[in-house]
Amino acid sequence: MAAIAHPLHSLLTSKTPNHSSPRFTPTPKLTISASSFSNKHLSSRKLTAAVIGGGPAGSSAAEALASGGIETYLFERAPTSAKPCGGAIPLCMLDEFSIPPDLIDRKVTHMKIISPSNLTVDFGKTLKSHEYISMVRREVLDSYLRSRAESKGVTLVKSLVTSLDVPTSPNYPYMVNYTVNNKFKSLPVDVVVGADGANSRVAKSIHAGDYACAIAFQERIRLPDDKMMYYENLAEMYVGDDVSPDFYAWVFPKCDHVAVGTGTVCSKPNIKMYQQGIRSRVLPKIAGGKVIKVEAHPIPEHPRPVRVRGRVALVGDAAGYVTKCSGEGIYFAAKSGRMCGEAIVKASEGGERMVNESDLKREYLKRWDSEYITTFRFLDLLQHVFYGNNAAREALVELCGDEYVQRMTFESYLYKRLAKGNRWEDLKMVSSTIGSLIRCNLVGKEMELFDPNVVAKFV
Repeated sequence: MAAIAHPLHSLLTSKTPNHSSPRFTPTPKLTISASSFSNKHLSSRKLTAAVIGGGPAGSSAAEALASGGIETYLFERAPTSAKPCGGAIPLCMLDEFSIPPDLIDRKVTHMKIISPSNLTVDFGKTLKSHEYISMVRREVLDSYLRSRAESKGVTLVKSLVTSLDVPTSPNYPYMVNYTVNNKFKSLPVDVVVGADGANSRVAKSIHAGDYACAIAFQERIRLPDDKMMYYENLAEMYVGDDVSPDFYAWVFPKCDHVAVGTGTVCSKPNIKMYQQGIRSRVLPKIAGGKVIKVEAHPIPEHPRPVRVRGRVALVGDAAGYVTKCSGEGIYFAAKSGRMCGEAIVKASEGGERMVNESDLKREYLKRWDSEYITTFRFLDLLQHVFYGNNAAREALVELCGDEYVQRMTFESYLYKRLAKGNRWEDLKMVSSTIGSLIRCNLVGKEMELFDPNVVAKFV
């Protein structure tokens, strides 16, 4: 799920800074011997990497690896498919990842947040004239990023990776086992990047530990022209027990249809009931529409206990990089993939030397955690506070009507940078938030979130 700018982002400020595919030869020329691993410097060959999963995380990792001189294989079992996803990406991603304008289906400039009692707040009042939220289809974005990685020298392997054999000695390669035309094959590599989603086989192979998963359910609905015009540049978020007990539901515009969906962690068996709930809430707006696709997919709720082990690193959903509250994942997937690829290039000196676990933890994991882990943890706590019951959701929507809250949200979400706030307005925002919590009787442990020493880290 990739979400539109979410109001809870305003309670902290995130800090960050057409070509044809080459034909894959099923039996690679690469041969890695144990002796190759005994030397830190690889005199006779380049470091080799396998990236498992061809979504934004995997493609970005593969592109960074190949651009840095590392022989890279990108495995993707279903290049024409895509996971269910709201498809919203922040403005900064367009420049940072050089996303062409023609990939954007809609430029959303109007957002509505609707409470359980149908109180509606216009959440786009403070957008500047050049600002918008880009809506993309994952199948289009993913295909473009894979093709760009290939243009940098990545070999795309269209096959299912069935398992990863972890070496029993540090002097041996990892073996990527996969199928091509119903034949089992293996590829020895020096380093592996797991970008294979929430049910990551790579994560299982290195015993990376489990994490809680939400389920996202989405229907793509083609609307009559007059109703599609209503959603031309409008996205909607709905909260309430009828649409999700612990998340939100959405209506996001695409090129010729809308995506209508919801998600939940605590009540996954009832996901279709909640989907019916959001359909009922928006029925007058989608009446006469035709369902053209139904999608469901697990979404990680927090980072995995282990994200680096040996010469294997996890990125994107496989690592658990989806934010609470908003469900934003596309940007963080691509960012983690690129960051991991660059880390391997740096540690290997452009593919000239072997890397190890310490290298990956230092160059990738430490950097990622220093920039983002506090954001993930804080949004986790905020979701617990504001999505717990309908009273809290009503207070949340009320809070969203404040223009300062909106502006700080967009500064944080659109640009992934430290927003420069006004101290007096920050104090008023925190006071309003505490007031909302008190009205909802959400006092006690949750109030520790708004201890002045804690708040100072985020506003």
